[in-house]
Amino acid sequence: MIKKNIMLFGSLIMLIFPTFALITNFNDNNISHAFYVRARPESSGQVLIDPSLKVELIFRDGLKGPTTSMAFLGPDDILVLEKNTGKVQRILNGNLQEKPLLQAKVATEVELGMLGIAISKSQEGKTFVFLYYSEANSSGVVIGNRLYRYELVNDTLVNPLLLLNLPATSPILAHENNHNGGKVVIGPDNNVYLIVGDVGGRMGNIQNIMRGNSPDGTSGILRVKQDGKSVDNGTFGNSVPNTLYYAYGIRNSFGFDFDPVTGNLWDSENGGIDKDEINYVYPGFNSGWRKAMGMALSRFDPQVDLYNYSGKGEYSDPEFVWKQTVAPTALKFLNSSRLGSQYENTIFVGDVKTGNIYNFKLDTDRKQLLLKPPLDDKVADTPDEVQSVVFGQGFGVITDIQVGPDGYLYILGINGSIYRILPV
Repeated sequence: MIKKNIMLFGSLIMLIFPTFALITNFNDNNISHAFYVRARPESSGQVLIDPSLKVELIFRDGLKGPTTSMAFLGPDDILVLEKNTGKVQRILNGNLQEKPLLQAKVATEVELGMLGIAISKSQEGKTFVFLYYSEANSSGVVIGNRLYRYELVNDTLVNPLLLLNLPATSPILAHENNHNGGKVVIGPDNNVYLIVGDVGGRMGNIQNIMRGNSPDGTSGILRVKQDGKSVDNGTFGNSVPNTLYYAYGIRNSFGFDFDPVTGNLWDSENGGIDKDEINYVYPGFNSGWRKAMGMALSRFDPQVDLYNYSGKGEYSDPEFVWKQTVAPTALKFLNSSRLGSQYENTIFVGDVKTGNIYNFKLDTDRKQLLLKPPLDDKVADTPDEVQSVVFGQGFGVITDIQVGPDGYLYILGINGSIYRILPV
């Protein structure tokens, strides 16, 4: 059945609030109340379960949080996004550079802002920086969620090319402009992938509402070429917006990545008051929102209950579910053996609520997670059950996880702290 659109417990709405909790309102059409909680970094330090590994704090002060995403230009050369200032900051050899590479005009309401970044270097030696942000007018009012390609020239981002112009405001009266998603990834096919949520609680076809509005670039994983042209032989057809969609039926997400072994795509998805997910996302995947979140009910029939997009769209249950929400964020494969062979090509996930980093190994066909009892049913029913996949603790709100050119794991916190994980 259609699930109530209650905001997730511990959502990244907390990006813009300094307090531990706030009261907000909404479900599908009525007023409701929920509390939001986020973790803080442990003052005693961050703890890794594996004693052969350690955490280094490589950057602490200078960025204006909330910080949302980061990307590597090179060794010890990191670009970091400030959500509310619209700045793309550069940290070189552990030092914040005096001038940002860019300061865009962004809206900041709820989850709007400077959200996602990816970097690509062309065969001609050009460095392209892809940015996803909520562009605002001179009065600070949002005019759209935009995906741009910039060129890095002389420590400045120039020559903006608009690749995608997407909705940024809710069609529902008095509803917040949330669930914008925002991560950007360059795929193994060299195309640009962007994950977007239902943007203000939309109830259209792409959210599996049969009589809803047509697909509009929300609730999906979108794909375009680096020059903004449509990808040939789109998953759902070759007409816009069909050509943009790789997958759909997504409530909201802050993390996805490609398996370095198979090229398969995986994501983390935020539930409402419960049932966060990790999904194996194949081309044409329908994640089920707003008709399913977490493991589908026995009476659920995807052939009847879900919207069939352009004659395609296939549903499957998540590969992992947190029954009690943790608000998962970044999802990253470690394509390196620098932390030990046991972590090579495994998945790392961060969260909002607990400050944990989770580690998931894949089975031999790499389409399912390798889970031991009591998680072999793919559901963490209690916080105790999830302990077997906890990799680290005490990191506060984790907004991004990346692998550096050195092959080590880097963690970005909401306050602008950057940690590196490496062997003892």
